Amino acid sequence: MEFIEIFPEIGLIKEKDLQEKIVLVWKRAMEIGGWKSDDLFNIPFTLLILDTQVNLVEHTRAVTNCAIKIADALEASYEVIKVKRDYLVAGGLLHDVGKLIEYEYREDGFKKSEMGKLLRHPVSGANLASEFELPGEVIHIIYTHSKEGDNYQRTIESIIIHHSDFINFESLKSSNNG
Repeated sequence: MEFIEIFPEIGLIKEKDLQEKIVLVWKRAMEIGGWKSDDLFNIPFTLLILDTQVNLVEHTRAVTNCAIKIADALEASYEVIKVKRDYLVAGGLLHDVGKLIEYEYREDGFKKSEMGKLLRHPVSGANLASEFELPGEVIHIIYTHSKEGDNYQRTIESIIIHHSDFINFESLKSSNNG
């Protein structure tokens, strides 16, 4: 399956080089974690909600699309806010790519891998993005989208992805369908 089929939001990025690098990062993460593209639809988006039915692809797309709508609303409301859309979408698509290294599947289900016990997904995801020389702003979004970013000055794009991620997580956690 092509990544544009899995993540059609890649097509929203104008910079073709950035599109290609996003795919390379996902492929490398899958290689390191020993995953196949079909596995992406089975990997839970979190291990913190028991028996969640939401997979990593659904969550990644939801966070990215939520972020786009927030950016639209902010830019429509405030002249001073200018969102770098390519970076926002790239950050949304890559914010949880490190989970392919953080997680593994065992007979008793999905668990933290040995590497995942050492480094959380924002760190491993940022490292992967660095390996493929993604822009620093995108690496910043990946690294700062979760609690690791609490001690940093987040860019507007990182702020949007951070809150989009937590809106999705907290909404699913509080629902019976999470």
